[in-house]
Amino acid sequence: MKRRHVIFACAGETLAGSIDMAAATTGLLIVTGGNELRCGPFGSHAELADKIATTGFPVFRYDRRGVGDSSGSNATFADSTDDIAAALHAFKAHVPTLRRMVAYGNCDAASALMLAGGTGFDSLVLANPWTFEPEPEPEREAPAAEPEMPPAAIRAHYLRRIVDLSAWKRLLSGKVEVGKLAGSIAAAVKSDPPPSTLAQEIANGLSRFGGSAAILIAENDRTAQAFLAHWDKGDSRLRKCPGAGHSFVEPQARIWLQGQILAALRGVS
Repeated sequence: MKRRHVIFACAGETLAGSIDMAAATTGLLIVTGGNELRCGPFGSHAELADKIATTGFPVFRYDRRGVGDSSGSNATFADSTDDIAAALHAFKAHVPTLRRMVAYGNCDAASALMLAGGTGFDSLVLANPWTFEPEPEPEREAPAAEPEMPPAAIRAHYLRRIVDLSAWKRLLSGKVEVGKLAGSIAAAVKSDPPPSTLAQEIANGLSRFGGSAAILIAENDRTAQAFLAHWDKGDSRLRKCPGAGHSFVEPQARIWLQGQILAALRGVS
């Protein structure tokens, strides 16, 4: 395996990318979420790229405009369609033997790929899509509030806790704040609001995609539960990873994630 660092253009700005070279004619493009660098949270994307390239598939990672080593203004995931297209073009230019393209994104990176309709890719691996509407800018600097969970997601959380012996032990030992628990239960019995505008937009975007897609759900992730609250639970593209947190950092979750991405690269449904 050989890692190369490259630069490429996007809308008049200069973006930085990294390629883990390999011989296969199918490649993986990793889109980062939030304001993460291309190495990913805890370096997980760099590690993932190394693992995937070792199996024979080339991998491209990049910093979008205004993030990390890339110039320009950070317009957030919702306006990153041009960045994704530029990265895909650069990947093909540096690895001209590529014939098939797979994209992977977690959280708002998954949503960005869906908003873009998966244009240019043959397969998508979408983990824990972000469906919360952006909060309005505060008049003065203040800590960001945690997004409010929909009642359906809260109910799903407590259904899992009911069968969890350790959760009952915490409750009986007095380690659970009763007031907070009561507030959560009250929120759980409320009626579900309609899907957010963003949730509708990513659903419409994915409906335009003609290739294969896998939607990965980390079982213990609040973002994933909020996404599921307004998604068809019978969708055959859904894949759930038991015990996984948002970034799939657990050892078994990392192996599971790599397996899901390799299945997409190998064209296995």
